[in-house]
Amino acid sequence: MSTPQPPMPQPTAAAPHWQGAPGTSYTSPIPITRTHLGHALTSEWTKIRSVRSTLWTLGIFLLLVIGIGFLVAAQTTNEDFGDVPYTIPAFFGLMLGQICLITLGVLVVSSEYGTGMIRTTFTASPQRHRVLAAKLIIFFAVAFVVSAFAIGLVGLITEGMHSEPSPLPWGGTVVMGALYVSLLGVLALAVGSMLRHSAGAITTMLGVVLVPAIMPAFLMMSESMRTLGEKMQEYNAPNALARIFQLDRESGHGGAQLGLLAGVTAAAIVGAFVLLDRRDV
Repeated sequence: MSTPQPPMPQPTAAAPHWQGAPGTSYTSPIPITRTHLGHALTSEWTKIRSVRSTLWTLGIFLLLVIGIGFLVAAQTTNEDFGDVPYTIPAFFGLMLGQICLITLGVLVVSSEYGTGMIRTTFTASPQRHRVLAAKLIIFFAVAFVVSAFAIGLVGLITEGMHSEPSPLPWGGTVVMGALYVSLLGVLALAVGSMLRHSAGAITTMLGVVLVPAIMPAFLMMSESMRTLGEKMQEYNAPNALARIFQLDRESGHGGAQLGLLAGVTAAAIVGAFVLLDRRDV
């Protein structure tokens, strides 16, 4: 009679190499860094400096401000700058150049909606407010630096063409002029974020700039609308820039106009953030 053999142990499946002891969690060998605003700023800086629309619009802006400023400065004499700063020729270029910054501000955000790339952007960075904040910061920085450079260069060119030093300091006009047109661009970016359509946002911003400059001539023909017409004439973009460049020194230096634009821009930015969270992509 044979002795019964003990049962053979059944082979068990090998535990995956990534499983640890009970109660432990998996740790990836790939380092993981928590994202922050700096990453979004780097991303938006890469975008804005690598697309053709930025090069074209900023190139045309510089051509208009510096080119027209040079032509105006070449037609002036020392007597023409008795009560105005040497940056005044840049004013005439900014009248057209501000349209370039408005267009670029819209395209910074609306172009991504038009191509559908905004879905990729929000997938990579689900914090939508961070993306919009980065766009606003990067665009404002680029617009301000380029505007200040153009206005300052026109001032230096104009001063170099004349033998007498400027009777008025013109550093303030560089800062305030660049700040005004940069805020117009930021306002356009906020409008583009709300409308999500390039043509619609650009048309809206052209209306914001041009309508207050045209309507006062009709409103002041009526006694009941005269007050409104005078206020629109006082605060429209051309007159605001004229005061910033001290063409009308008796009416102030454009501080009130700059403050109004800052307030409107801030309100538009708040609206853009609110709609960004409430709407789907």
